[in-house]
Amino acid sequence: MAKKILVRPVISEKAEKLSETKGQYTFVVERRVNKIEIRKAVEAMYNVSVESVNTMVMPAKTKSRNTKAGMIKGRVSSFKKAVVTLAKGEEINLYGEV
Repeated sequence: MAKKILVRPVISEKAEKLSETKGQYTFVVERRVNKIEIRKAVEAMYNVSVESVNTMVMPAKTKSRNTKAGMIKGRVSSFKKAVVTLAKGEEINLYGEV
């Protein structure tokens, strides 16, 4: 069940800084899930205790790029993002390092 809720972790500079300083981890989640389901999925998958969950829906964006054949226009889909705050002293190892 947790695999259907948590799509993937967000790996970016801002997400890394949040995880190092504040113990907050960012995930792309399924559009229809709520904060309670996200909390349960993170606790079950990573065996940690979650203090809070903040969610946001990132809007779709139009993108364009230039090629030899001309300009190609497209869209990036919208998605739901969750920022999970863990209890003090707990962390998630997203990279699988020991």
